[in-house]
Amino acid sequence: MVNGAHVILFTRDSAGMRAWFRDVLELPSVDAGEGWLIFALPPAEVAIHPAAQAGGHEGPPPSHRLYLMCDDVHATVARLAARGVETASPITDQGWGLLTSLRTPDGGEIGLYQPRHPSPTWTAP
Repeated sequence: MVNGAHVILFTRDSAGMRAWFRDVLELPSVDAGEGWLIFALPPAEVAIHPAAQAGGHEGPPPSHRLYLMCDDVHATVARLAARGVETASPITDQGWGLLTSLRTPDGGEIGLYQPRHPSPTWTAP
């Protein structure tokens, strides 16, 4: 039986990203040796969405993305902005939740949203 998940983010700035996850997002971590931090994540869920297929379906190509969830996206964005985090997109109402993305130290993005949909790990406000 599956009892956990291990997420890997590949980056050109691993030291900067580790510091950002530790100091800005304040995720707890353990040192797996030689400063290699592994971070705890809050409860997680996996959603499976259709990708583009030959012959017509218009979705993105097969890929994997990380979205962090919060109870109040406006308050979370304000708190992170006070720590120097930039949003890469405005907060938008998607119906199923309020969505934005955060700029990471390596120039990438991580999604952040306040869900309104049912969740197997928590009840959306």
